[in-house]
Amino acid sequence: MKANEKIITALDLRGFNEILNLIDSLENAVWFKLGAVNFTAYGTKLIDEIKKRNKKLFLDLKYHDIPNTVKESVYAASELGVDMLTIHAFGGIEMMQAACDAVKEFEDKHSKQGPLILAVTVLTSFNNDNLKDYMFINQTVEETVLKLAENIKKAGIKGLVASAKETKMLRDNFGDYFTIVTPGIRPAWASKGDQKRVTTPKDAIELGSSYMVIGRPIYKAENPKEAFEKIRKEIEDVNTR
Repeated sequence: MKANEKIITALDLRGFNEILNLIDSLENAVWFKLGAVNFTAYGTKLIDEIKKRNKKLFLDLKYHDIPNTVKESVYAASELGVDMLTIHAFGGIEMMQAACDAVKEFEDKHSKQGPLILAVTVLTSFNNDNLKDYMFINQTVEETVLKLAENIKKAGIKGLVASAKETKMLRDNFGDYFTIVTPGIRPAWASKGDQKRVTTPKDAIELGSSYMVIGRPIYKAENPKEAFEKIRKEIEDVNTR
């Protein structure tokens, strides 16, 4: 996989035209992430524009509901042509299996590959303290991520979202089983923002991340294209699995 294919640019900026201008300016970018804010604002209209440009789309809505609702949501997202999507691992094995069933039904009906499901483990805005204070979990982030990963595998899901700080642990325990997508990526020259568990692009790839989600360091840069290329060059010569 080429370096530019490992970078997923998050479309978290405001304004429909501004989003399209960003996409058009990043000619070497392959992947873009559409999250809850701009999906709520622009819905399938924005998805259509992204797919029209032959870009790969990561729909990051983090479905977390009763199994049937998640199944129907994942099926609907599959019909939109997204390439990856997220559900919450905290929803449990039955819910995650329902998501898998939806993709299989889509593939059986349309005879083509459906989206890769990524199960979100622990958000990168959490650390040990607020995991305990807000979610009443007395284990560390690392212990929680590992247990969630075990459930994700049991559910038959082959992709997950975790901080790059947990990636080596996941690789040590599961090898290459998972496609691992890591948010909370901040180049050394960028602001940390509200993320608590952050890693540089180079370190993330060396630790075993398959893809990195990078938003503000790119779209808030004075020159987003230059920022993207700077990150691409940083990871270009990193030896990966």
